Amino acid sequence: MTVSPSGSPSGSPTGRLPRRLRRVPLNLAALAVLAVSLFPVYWMVLTAFTPTRDIQARTLSFWPAHPTLEHFATAVRADGFWTFCRNSLTVTAGAVLLALLVALLAAFAVARMRWRGRKAFILMVFVAQMAPWEALLVPMFIIARDTGMLDRLSMLTLIYFMTTLPFTIVTLRGFLAAIPADLEEAALIDGCGRTAAFRRVVLPLLAPGLMSTSLFGFITAWNEFAFANALIIKNQDDRTLPVWLSSFGNVFGTDWGATMAAATLFMLPVLLIFLILQRRVTSGLIAGAVKG
Repeated sequence: MTVSPSGSPSGSPTGRLPRRLRRVPLNLAALAVLAVSLFPVYWMVLTAFTPTRDIQARTLSFWPAHPTLEHFATAVRADGFWTFCRNSLTVTAGAVLLALLVALLAAFAVARMRWRGRKAFILMVFVAQMAPWEALLVPMFIIARDTGMLDRLSMLTLIYFMTTLPFTIVTLRGFLAAIPADLEEAALIDGCGRTAAFRRVVLPLLAPGLMSTSLFGFITAWNEFAFANALIIKNQDDRTLPVWLSSFGNVFGTDWGATMAAATLFMLPVLLIFLILQRRVTSGLIAGAVKG
C-alpha cells in the first residue's frame, strides 16, 4: 500500500473518490446524449400506439392511457405496403451483396498485395467515401434518363451499390490487415491453393467484419430517400418504403398515428438484424479499430 502526499493511503476509498467524481460529468453527458437521441424514436413508437383522439388532444402524455393496434392495422392494409416492402428488401439486399463481393476482392488486393498505383487507389476510395452523394443526384438522374433506366429498381440497386462500396472497401481493408498473413502462408505450405486458403482460413476470421459492414450498408440503403424519390417517377409500384412513407396521408390530412406506425414497422427490420448480429457486429467493430 502506498501513501499519498496528504498522508492517506492511495488505495483507500478516500483516494478513489475524486476519480469517481471526475467520471460523474461524463456519465451525465452520456445519459443526456442518449436521451436526446432516443426521445424522437420513443415519441414515434408512443404515437403509433396512441388512439387518434388522444393524439389530437392538447394534454401531453408520455404513456398511452388506452394503447391500440389500430394504426398498425391501417398501415399494413394501406395500398402497396407489402409491394414497397418487397421493393426495399430487393434493392437493399442486392446492393449490399454486390458491395460485399466487389469490396472483398478489392480489400484483399489492397491489404495483401503490392502493386503500382495501390496508394492512389486507396486515396481515390477515401475521396469517394467523403463525397456528398446528394451532389451527384442530378448527374445520376441524367445518366438514368439517357440510358432508359428511369423507374427501374435495377438502377436504384446500382446507385446504392456505388454509395456503399467505398465504405465497405475501407472497412474490410482494416479487418483484413488485422488478420496475420502467416495464417495464409501456413495454409499454402500445407498444400492449399490461394483460393482455398482464403476460403478456409481468412473468410471465417473475416465473418464479424462482413457482418458489421453489411449491417451499415443495409442501414444506408434501407433508409435512402433522395435517389429513390428522384429516379422512380412514373412507375409508382416500384417505389421503396421511404418514398411511400413520405406520401402517407389522405384527403383529410396526415394520419399521424398510421404514419408513426408505418415508420415503426419500417424501423423493425434493421433493429431485428442488429439484435441478431449484435455480438458479432460489436466484436467486428473492435477488431477493425485495432489495425487499419
